Amino acid sequence: MYQDAFRSLFEINMGIRSGERVLVFSDTIRIDEAPIPSERNRRERLLQVAEEAARFAETTYGRTDFVSFPATAASGAEPPETLWRSAFGNGIVDTLAAEGILPRLLAKEATADDVERSRELILASRRDVVDVVVALANNSTSHTRFRSLVNAAGGRFASLPHFDPEMFFTSMQVDWHALAERTKQLAAAVNEATEILIETPNGTRMRIGKAGRQAEGDDGLLTAPGSFGNLPAGEVYLAPLEGTSEGVMVLEYGPTRKLSSSVELIVRNGIVTDIRGDEPHREWLERRFAENGKNRNIAELGIGTNDRATRPDNILEAEKILGTIHIALGDNSGFGGTVQTPFHEDYVFYRPTLTAVAANGSPTVLLRDGTLLL
Repeated sequence: MYQDAFRSLFEINMGIRSGERVLVFSDTIRIDEAPIPSERNRRERLLQVAEEAARFAETTYGRTDFVSFPATAASGAEPPETLWRSAFGNGIVDTLAAEGILPRLLAKEATADDVERSRELILASRRDVVDVVVALANNSTSHTRFRSLVNAAGGRFASLPHFDPEMFFTSMQVDWHALAERTKQLAAAVNEATEILIETPNGTRMRIGKAGRQAEGDDGLLTAPGSFGNLPAGEVYLAPLEGTSEGVMVLEYGPTRKLSSSVELIVRNGIVTDIRGDEPHREWLERRFAENGKNRNIAELGIGTNDRATRPDNILEAEKILGTIHIALGDNSGFGGTVQTPFHEDYVFYRPTLTAVAANGSPTVLLRDGTLLL
């Protein structure tokens, strides 16, 4: 059933080459989790398909490992040591542990010196590092040191958090080269701006500072050394300048469901200062904020560019829908920001009007009521 989809994943998206080493990983439902039946079913299917993808890669290309582990506490948390050993080899990980760096990496408490020392060790033993990583775990490892260090060694990394196997036949069937051109043009337009203004019909109003930050494109063609992106792909993204975001975010969807009523986040000086609403998701967010004040950070602005993406109830696909925008909270240390925390949560907004404001104050409307104007 998935053979053609797996072949497209490894050969078109990842550009696999003869003799390369592949790592596919997934996660299992922890005993303290209680997902609703539909979510349990999706996650069980995700684990099964991840194992099938690893078997396909081993049979077709060779040199493939599969690792699964209990799901991390949240997206953005570092994966366990077993995965680090599979990706980097025992020699590198043993040295990181002996020097006391590994515990700080896993806790997301690593210093700049720790990260630089990790890079040195990994680059010195590059031949031990995996070439291709396909992350079919439910929780995202996109915003982790694990991912960025795989990339630092030249490894290519595809992140598919909250993936539903049905996406292989919908948003993964996009014309990748047309998507890449659309994404490139939009990123160039966004990079003319120093400030972004956003309005949506549901009452969201945001002003986001961009000065000094570079917007990048995620186009799904992860064939160059050190490439990273989501699959399904299709977005332009950036880390807003810390302390500059202001406004109101009106949330209508969580990561995998429509909220029973909207939740309002009040943003001042780049952080969420207040939450309003009766929906249970408010309590979940308040717990995350209580765990770490950095989780309040406005971490990311993204703009969707995938014309085959349609699902609003799955954040992985929803944030790629052509003409949507998404704003994330928490960690942005892996793509140009300065905030490091084991939390990264995206929220999608529909029918946005997005205006890029240049340094001279000149405005350019890039999206109007959800229509891309390039």
